[in-house]
Amino acid sequence: MSPNLITFSPSAYQYPLLIKHLLHSPLVRSPDKEIVYRDLRRHTYRTFRDRVGRLASGLNQIGVKSGDVVAVMDWDSHRYHECYFAIPMMGAVMQTVNLALPPEQLLYTLNDAGAGTVLINSDFLPLAEKLGDKLETVRKFVLLSDRAEVPPTRLPVASEYEALLAASSPFFHFPDFDENTRASTFHTTGTTGRPKGVYFSHRQLVLHTLSALVAYGLAPIQGRFHRDDVYMPMTPMFHVHAWGCPYTATASGVKQVYPGRYTPEIFLRLIKTEGVTFTHCVPTILQMLLTAPGSRDVDLSKLKMVVGGSALPRSLARAALERGIDVFAGYGLSEACPFLTSALVGTEQLTGDIENDVVHRTKSGLPGPLVELRIVDADMADVPHDGKATGEIVVRAPWLTMGYLNNAEASEQLWAGGYLHTGDIGMIDGGGYVHVTDRLKDVVKSGGEWISSIELEDILLEMEGVSKAAVIAVKDEKWGERPLALIVLLPEFAGKIGTEELRAHVTSYVQKGLISRFAVPERIKFVDTLPLTSIGKIDKKALREAYKDEAANAGSAPKLRTPSAA
Repeated sequence: MSPNLITFSPSAYQYPLLIKHLLHSPLVRSPDKEIVYRDLRRHTYRTFRDRVGRLASGLNQIGVKSGDVVAVMDWDSHRYHECYFAIPMMGAVMQTVNLALPPEQLLYTLNDAGAGTVLINSDFLPLAEKLGDKLETVRKFVLLSDRAEVPPTRLPVASEYEALLAASSPFFHFPDFDENTRASTFHTTGTTGRPKGVYFSHRQLVLHTLSALVAYGLAPIQGRFHRDDVYMPMTPMFHVHAWGCPYTATASGVKQVYPGRYTPEIFLRLIKTEGVTFTHCVPTILQMLLTAPGSRDVDLSKLKMVVGGSALPRSLARAALERGIDVFAGYGLSEACPFLTSALVGTEQLTGDIENDVVHRTKSGLPGPLVELRIVDADMADVPHDGKATGEIVVRAPWLTMGYLNNAEASEQLWAGGYLHTGDIGMIDGGGYVHVTDRLKDVVKSGGEWISSIELEDILLEMEGVSKAAVIAVKDEKWGERPLALIVLLPEFAGKIGTEELRAHVTSYVQKGLISRFAVPERIKFVDTLPLTSIGKIDKKALREAYKDEAANAGSAPKLRTPSAA
């Protein structure tokens, strides 16, 4: 034993890093700040703490014990916010269920996690009833609803949510336990095969919260998050803890707004009526927000917005800045809880010139506190930080998942060499800024060239009239792979832009020395829509499957179903 190890007095409190400790500060500093659910409910932090206690007491009364998995199937609501705290604080595990998964995959995630109790919005009762006896571990349900009357169901319902809280004590004793106790679990949407389960401990979630607060709180101007902000999620709460923001917002004691089942119109109304100033979303949601009917009538100039999930196109960032939005990119992944980097640029780089600002704001940014991020080659050797050399991004941080649920082989691959492998290709410039250039699975390997699908998409989106663009690799007898560009035009440009115009546009970037001539796509298809994942990203897995025979068949574009976002 090292002689320098700290010894403790028998009376000293060793302070495990538990989620319950995130509540100390807001209950002292901001007890009367509001938590708002659409136009249906608003209450204070005092009431929130009361309801968290009641939820834990009620779950305990229906048989939920420490270590049990409690699944949540709800829209983004005050109820979900309460689950973020009550379930892990009582020692149980919160499973956030991806509502947009196909039924067979959703069933798999519930069985894989071993959920025993499901808190389910009445909107999803038909889905749960279809799953029926295929649910291997679920024994009881708690119904959640905004309606006065709860619809009948043949499922084993233990209680309705509000009735459960009303009949339960707010004085539940949240015990201390090991900070490495599992607090949450969810499944990644995955790119191949079944979804993979990831999991996080109390210690990891607390450290993730503190690191994000430090990163965003240290920003002098751009992107700074502070106590006077009003927070609203624009990504589902089932997706990577809504990027951890409900925890950071609660620990900060800010006013919070939860939109429920959302549409761009709902977002715009709540931004206007509740004074929302801080949010996060994927690029497609931002685009919908900017183009929704009535968007121009809403002042967005006080809004700070982190855009992640996929690359932030420069054209979209420019459009957001022109509306006054303090928009900037962030980078992370499900396995990272998700925070790794953010484009909180230095004051000296905020010139006020939109073209200059766009360059910095669309980079992935600087690693957050406690994040060790490297760009490595195939031998795990670091590549130069010159803004040109690329490699895989590998990371270490105290909140990264330790593995995949019930999947030892994939866990070992994830952590090969002692670093978590992101599966992303990137570079680091001389200022330390990270720029993600592509996913390993999305890069187009054409002869001796690696063509970034993200970079090519960004260039295509710079052309006036292009609404959406996706680039995937298709087989090529000569080059191995070549890029296929799938283009959605704005309605007023239909028939006015053809393949030759698009190739000429890309070629102009070759002439400027900004992209290789091998990146100019021979294959360009115009489509009406592009499929989306459950969080609103373009679903390249679906595109690769739909166009897997493109090299052999250059006929009409196959029809793709665009799943409705939750």
